[in-house]
Amino acid sequence: MPPAQHPHARPASDLIGKAVVRHETSRSARLLDKAFALAFKGLVYAQIWEDPVADMEALQIGPDSRIITIASGSCNALSYLTADPAAITCVDLNTAHIALGRLKIAAIHNLTDYADLRRFIAEADQPGNLETYRDRLAPHLDEATRRYWEGRDLVGRRRIRGFARGIYKQGLLGHFIGAAHVLAKLYKIDPSEILGAETLEEQRRVFDERFAPIFERKLVRWLTDQPASLFGLGIPPAQYDALAGGNRMADVLRARLEKLACHFPLGDNYFAWQAFGRGYGRQAQAPLPPYLQEANVPLVRERLNRLNLRHANFTQVLKESAEASLDRYILLDAQDWMSDAQLTELWSEITRTARPGSRVLFRTAAEPTLLPGRVPEDVLARWEYREAESLAATRADRSSIYGGVHLYVLR
Repeated sequence: MPPAQHPHARPASDLIGKAVVRHETSRSARLLDKAFALAFKGLVYAQIWEDPVADMEALQIGPDSRIITIASGSCNALSYLTADPAAITCVDLNTAHIALGRLKIAAIHNLTDYADLRRFIAEADQPGNLETYRDRLAPHLDEATRRYWEGRDLVGRRRIRGFARGIYKQGLLGHFIGAAHVLAKLYKIDPSEILGAETLEEQRRVFDERFAPIFERKLVRWLTDQPASLFGLGIPPAQYDALAGGNRMADVLRARLEKLACHFPLGDNYFAWQAFGRGYGRQAQAPLPPYLQEANVPLVRERLNRLNLRHANFTQVLKESAEASLDRYILLDAQDWMSDAQLTELWSEITRTARPGSRVLFRTAAEPTLLPGRVPEDVLARWEYREAESLAATRADRSSIYGGVHLYVLR
């Protein structure tokens, strides 16, 4: 078991607020930013919504790779261990995400019977998981992580009970997906219907006949025009306009859902199961993230000591790192939140800490890369934008939420 990390030093709201609130904007915009920061303080993603398989293909992770990534639900960082990197540093502003990552690590390390591990993390809705936590996991957790899971949520329930009630239905995203299911049922549509489709053609038929018409409804178009309605997707107000790209948000979301529903076989897309079924499939052959696949678990367990979780700001961690000490950087969509000054600071530190051959991967709500014209040319000129590989990664990303996946390689 990796050694316990130091307790979280700063409240999540402090770090998130500093990252999200745009002080140079209008008062109303700042209030919206503060509302998002408050919503983002708790658990947002029980599962990360970026495709680790697409990431690993683009990143070309090898035995010498030293990775730094935003943690989110920690699924991808754990999945990167299957590629056998030398080290992974996971950074997140959100206390809940760090606590979730440490709990997943404890589960993988201590639940050596695959059925027990699958029941706790993949199914994550069995009453017996509370006993598993108490007897087999809690003794191996640091104090801060235990305090989080044994603490109470806004309605007074202990947070660990999420693993007895369905952790993938919890958190900001889980509640957003639940609300979307309720809205669909108002129009007499069961989102899980598509999970019975056996071919891509049948998936397309269900989407066209059942899902697509919802986005023409006045209520749906009005709701999705409100930036706060997408807080559940983890989209801050600063990212909303970029995601819309000048179009009605309902049309953008329809196109993203179409890719999720129609472009990949359901037997290979666990993101679709999460969206339409609110959890992973229960069948033995149901798709799972790489780190939860039975054949991969022994490798992941063996390599857990290469993973380090930190509750901190990504740029600050880079500032504390030595020159030429890292070579794989995964930023998720965090740059969509950033000002030009923050982007410049981030990329200056990435460039300083990058070893020869370094690769940087990130996602954007809109399709184009956001760096040209916002990061100084003398910094950006050190990096080559890999357009063909970026397009391939965008097409391969089964989560289908983002407009673009982008890859830069150090010249």
